[in-house]
Amino acid sequence: MLRIIIIDGLSFALPLFIMSVGGIFSEGSGITNLALEGFQGVGAFLGAVTVALLTNFTGTNPQLIYYGGFILAAFGGGIYSLLHALLCVKFKADQVISGVVMNILAMAMTSFLTKNFNLKVFGSATNKIPLGASTRITIPYLSDIPYVGAIFEELYPFEILIVIIALIMWFVLYKTVFGMRLRACGDNPHSVDAAGVNVHSIRTSAIFISGCLSGIAGMSFAYSISANFSPDIYLGYGYLSIAAMIFGNWQISRAFVACLIFGLAKSVGSVIISKLGLPSSYNDLVRIFPYVLTLLLLIFFSKHNRSPRSLGQIYDKGRR
Repeated sequence: MLRIIIIDGLSFALPLFIMSVGGIFSEGSGITNLALEGFQGVGAFLGAVTVALLTNFTGTNPQLIYYGGFILAAFGGGIYSLLHALLCVKFKADQVISGVVMNILAMAMTSFLTKNFNLKVFGSATNKIPLGASTRITIPYLSDIPYVGAIFEELYPFEILIVIIALIMWFVLYKTVFGMRLRACGDNPHSVDAAGVNVHSIRTSAIFISGCLSGIAGMSFAYSISANFSPDIYLGYGYLSIAAMIFGNWQISRAFVACLIFGLAKSVGSVIISKLGLPSSYNDLVRIFPYVLTLLLLIFFSKHNRSPRSLGQIYDKGRR
């Protein structure tokens, strides 16, 4: 039972985590980002369309299709995120309203485009794009370690990809000049501007990164949850990643712990339903476990959070 909890918990926690890392980049630069859910939806849609077209019309190697889907998902999420950057950075729109609008637009747009794509390609206006089940891999020897060996067992390839990307993002944020400037933009953008650095450029780059990472997360959920892309498979996951970011105090390592807790909570709920032999309709009840846990964690720990000092504030070069 512990093995199943760990395997399923990680497959849910890691996509949530990489999306949370994207939120840390955006909000670390000072831009409130509630649009992560929209980014992952648009990114996953473009990735799914890529996979469907290559699978049905080219006969390309399945592994190339797999990774090609993730590349296009990252690209799609990143391009869509530039609309949020345009509204918040260029036109100085309210960042919260912009994020909510981006989510609503993404849901409506992907639903419309999915049905029309399926109608033209497959002849049926369904709201699902078939992807096929992702393969799983087990790492020899490491998977034989007692108790923790399940971490290395039945891994989706995207889980390894996410870990690698997360480590790169950690290095970029905390060990590079760009990361230092990005974090400074979130705390004191005027000092960054005084040093001759373009604050708007840094913030736009941060939002673009958040879009790319969210697109990867969306594609991961599509491959692991249903083997199909559907506009409703990721509902709520963007907000859950934001909660993990807040609970993690806008730090990558702590956000990982929060996502791991959420993932294990979901997995434990599924195991309980299975062991008790309850009807499949009770699976909907399991879905609320991470959100209930989110509320409890925020109640007890939010008072200790310290967000970037300029988070959500419109940057005006002329004001001091």
